[in-house]
Amino acid sequence: MKNELLYSPLGGAGEIGMNMNLYAYGEPDNHKWIIVDIGVTFTDDTYPGIDLIYPDAGFINDKKDNLLGIILTHAHEDHIGAVVYVWPKLKCQIYATPFTAALLIEKFKEKKIDITNYLKIVELGGKINLSPFKIEFVTLTHSIAEPNGLKIDTPSGTIFHTGDWKYDPDPLVGDKINSSRLKEIGDEGVMAMICDSTNVFSIGRSGSEADVRKSLIDIIEKQKKRIIVTSFASNVARMETIFFCAQKTGRQISLVGRSMQKIYKAAKKCGYLDEAVDPVDARDVKNISRDKIIYLCTGSQGEPLGAMNRISNYIHPDVYLEAGDTVIFSSKIIPGNEKKLYNLHNKLVREGIEVISEETDFVHVSGHPNRDDLKDMYNWIRPECLIPVHGEQRHMLEHINFAKEMNVKYPLKVENGDIVRLSPGSPEVYDKAPYGKVFLDGHIPVEEDSQFIKERKNLSSNGFLSVTIIITSKGKIYNNVFINFLGLPIYEVEQFKNELQELIESTTRTFSLNNKKQEENYKEAIKIICRKFSKEKTGKKPITNISLVRI
Repeated sequence: MKNELLYSPLGGAGEIGMNMNLYAYGEPDNHKWIIVDIGVTFTDDTYPGIDLIYPDAGFINDKKDNLLGIILTHAHEDHIGAVVYVWPKLKCQIYATPFTAALLIEKFKEKKIDITNYLKIVELGGKINLSPFKIEFVTLTHSIAEPNGLKIDTPSGTIFHTGDWKYDPDPLVGDKINSSRLKEIGDEGVMAMICDSTNVFSIGRSGSEADVRKSLIDIIEKQKKRIIVTSFASNVARMETIFFCAQKTGRQISLVGRSMQKIYKAAKKCGYLDEAVDPVDARDVKNISRDKIIYLCTGSQGEPLGAMNRISNYIHPDVYLEAGDTVIFSSKIIPGNEKKLYNLHNKLVREGIEVISEETDFVHVSGHPNRDDLKDMYNWIRPECLIPVHGEQRHMLEHINFAKEMNVKYPLKVENGDIVRLSPGSPEVYDKAPYGKVFLDGHIPVEEDSQFIKERKNLSSNGFLSVTIIITSKGKIYNNVFINFLGLPIYEVEQFKNELQELIESTTRTFSLNNKKQEENYKEAIKIICRKFSKEKTGKKPITNISLVRI
């Protein structure tokens, strides 16, 4: 039988985030597999108590004996954040460039896992041989250090996997995009390109970090009081810019937030930020004049636990704001975060603090390719087949249309779980892999329809009612029923409890509680009465717990 070359996304095709890509080569039912990236996405109030979501890797777990390794394109959470959760069942080699590897090591340390023997550090522009795959790391530019495209050579042809990228002529940190190598790869022939779709609707170019630096210097020079800049911690170039601006304007800099500290240490370890002045510990800033300090902090999206949110609520132990200070949100307002960010902006403005964001000034450029950037990549790579990823359905459909404009022979739209046969024959979706999402509930992975999540949603909507009934040896209620509740809109508490107690007592008289066989029926009857009573009084049917105590 002929060998097949397959591609399947388990995450990232139909959403922005949670990227996980599988490639396979070999005879049917005897493929060798590699994984490119395993990332997370972040949730919202729709799933109370859930912080992280990542792809269900069950499909590849079943094939781990034929899994050759995990290759990581760069260190953003939506590409590496789930490795620590998925890897323990795979126990395979992991390949990453130095900066990505440094951050991954810290993640595994937090889980008390020594990854040393499995993590293989690849130099920039390096190559690895995972026969039948030969993989070359190609330097691109993005909003983090060391973004890589992957040239994946197979006996059936070459795939180019872009990962996240943009065309930045002056990235400030790291090398420029290796356009000469990309042209060579295109000249050698590319069967398929799997490409970032995030900014496919945006015309022109995504812009350069160097241009942001010029704008930020102008803005910071005009400020007379304390300055706080909040940005994505992973953007080392933006971090370097704030260090540069601080030095140019005679200010000292302090890093606030665990992620900011972690990225700074990893960047220094890998040889970045060598010319940056040493930051001041936030605990020592009280000795520095208000007009001589810049804080660089986490929480640019208004995250509840981010440093910026705590500072704005005046609960941060080391950093505070006063009227006349300035907060610069040097980041994109990610769709879905508008409400909490605008609430944060309004809170600051109400306190007399100036707020500067992408809506008022040029303080941010995207890390993803606009249409002119995409044109460059298409002209360099010239793929026969284009598979758009890293986008919602609307992004990927527009990317398909764009690929047609660029005369790509086989533009192919996929969804999570689709298995694409790239060869032999024309590229086509021919099968479906099991796929899904895993929700991290505290430290426990659960399914989307988990009973725990359903109960928590119910609690958040309807509240909780607890009834404890003490039964004597004669089967009578001893003293009063103990009634407690949470989350029910009840002002007349004693009246509510007294009326409910009367209902419980009248129902109890219809049961013979000396007969233990009736106990479960009794508890169910009391539960129904309690929920019905609560519904009549409040409009809420709370989660209700009935406890019987015999004395």
